[in-house]
Amino acid sequence: MEGGTLSDANLTNSYFSSSFIGVNGFGSPAESKYSMMQSSFPLPLCPLPDPGNSPMSSLFGDFGALSISQRRKVSTTTKLQMSIECLRMSLSAGSTPLHSPKITPQTSPAPRRRSHTPNPNPANYMVPTSVSDQGAHIIQKETVGGTTYFYTDNTPAPMAGMVFPTYHIYPPTAPHVAYMQPKANAPSFFMADELRQELINRHLITMAQLDQSENTGVPSEVDSYHSLFPLEPVPPPNRLQKTSNFSYITSCYKAVNSKDDLPYCLRRIHGFRLVNTKCMMLVDMWKKIQHSNSVTLREVFTTKAFGDHSLVFSYDFHAGAETMFSRHFNDPAADSYFTKRKWGQHEPPPPRQHAGLLPESLIWAYIVQLSSALRTIHTAGLACRVMDPSKILITGKTRLRVNCVGVFDVLTFDNSQTNHVTLMPQYQQADLISLGKVVLALACNSLAGIQRENLQKAMELVSINYSSDLKNLILYLLTEQSRLRSVNDIMPMIGARFYTQLDASQMRNDVIEEDLAKEVQNGRLFRLLAKLGTINERPEFQKDHTWSETGDRYLLKLFRDHLFHQVTDAGTPWIDLSHIVSCLNKLDAGVPEKISLVSRDEKSVLVVTYSDLKRCFDSTFQELQQAAAGPL
Repeated sequence: MEGGTLSDANLTNSYFSSSFIGVNGFGSPAESKYSMMQSSFPLPLCPLPDPGNSPMSSLFGDFGALSISQRRKVSTTTKLQMSIECLRMSLSAGSTPLHSPKITPQTSPAPRRRSHTPNPNPANYMVPTSVSDQGAHIIQKETVGGTTYFYTDNTPAPMAGMVFPTYHIYPPTAPHVAYMQPKANAPSFFMADELRQELINRHLITMAQLDQSENTGVPSEVDSYHSLFPLEPVPPPNRLQKTSNFSYITSCYKAVNSKDDLPYCLRRIHGFRLVNTKCMMLVDMWKKIQHSNSVTLREVFTTKAFGDHSLVFSYDFHAGAETMFSRHFNDPAADSYFTKRKWGQHEPPPPRQHAGLLPESLIWAYIVQLSSALRTIHTAGLACRVMDPSKILITGKTRLRVNCVGVFDVLTFDNSQTNHVTLMPQYQQADLISLGKVVLALACNSLAGIQRENLQKAMELVSINYSSDLKNLILYLLTEQSRLRSVNDIMPMIGARFYTQLDASQMRNDVIEEDLAKEVQNGRLFRLLAKLGTINERPEFQKDHTWSETGDRYLLKLFRDHLFHQVTDAGTPWIDLSHIVSCLNKLDAGVPEKISLVSRDEKSVLVVTYSDLKRCFDSTFQELQQAAAGPL
């Protein structure tokens, strides 16, 4: 903090502190604090020179002209001029400063604080400020590092008649969010149950560990990674099969990197010996790809920790993600429309949208995300080469990420090729064809529809159930042309549907922000309860067994009963969460409101204010902190 240093106890207290600054976070008590600070050397208070009559006026006028902002120019010029004039007078009086003042705009504390600290008073944003209003501003004095600064406070005064709550109150749901989703009987203090359950599931998957005593085939450490957890079922060694994509046996694990303690996804290629490290040039290019619809590749390394020569790709870990194959193509009954019929069997009616087929809006949402990922990859001079439903991850409801990027570039690296970048245009054309197959499979809701013998039947199904734009996009992607195509060519086919996806994304962001607003104060309230719990019912403190029952601690004990142990007229427990939250917020702000604290024997009634309770609360907890820190 400017103007002084904090002791260890104050640092600890600042971590636990959850009090608002001023009134409900508004106002700035720091302004009055600096006005009470004194200089470390005798600097006499001098009359403020007139900027127009001062002998240094021309110099500061030229220096102030360098500023773009007229408001910044006036405050900086006046401040520097007064500092030098006061320093000149103090030196002429015979005083010797301990620190020479630095005549630079950056050392002045006021503009530094204004440039790094947001305006704490919302009323200030509503008051227009002009240069003509600066004549009525108050001259402020601050001492930092042994130097005293005089400056004009340009902070506008709050608008008259504005009143803010004296403690934190939960606002109602914003109307644009309240009318966006159906009404539910969920508690207003907490986030939606669906989002909460999704986050809990992600946390559980991230923290899952493997019992090494029952899974001896999984090593405890691989290179700099530990705590391996298989993300795919590990078949017995005699039943391992090569994947149809990479033509190698692969397995996937979640692991924690000991370098940064973050979880990553490890894709292991079994029995692969890397004979040439020139392919790492392409790996370095993949590491630079950062996109919201692509899983980022972090590193590639070889290891013998699994008992053979294995190649491991390390990717970002997205907990709770599932492949597009398992989400949409895991039902064998969906292929019945494309299955050949025996003689005499009738062909079933074709499936319809919302009755066996995916809604077109969902397919367009997938197209926008996949094409966006391809656009970034192709612009970087690379090719995806894994545009397959088994390698596309889905998190949440519609969020897509292309997985396993860069694997083919390493597995199929040809040492005889002098320039491997020349092959990328060919691979990029293959990416567009693969994208067309994925879109066609989604439109048919079956992987059987992309087989060559079923292609005509699949396109007829698309023509019946979906728009002509979707049909034309699939035909454009699947049809080979003489010229090189680009992923940008399909943007006119997407058209205004891009804005639909952008609008849906922003609406989702509004809902999540509203859920965050419900939880943002929970940490502050928890710290209050944690500090209160360290005080109440403490059996002994500094060999005093009655410490928690006397003095300020007795008031806090009665306040604890006021919070949690109230009863109704019938003697039944009165449980009201809003009462608990409201009282804690009033205690945190120290409002002057009075409350009645009744002893357990009902013989004593103490009338105190929340400001008194806050004073008792802070002093008692500070006493505990000092005892915990021990003698220095």
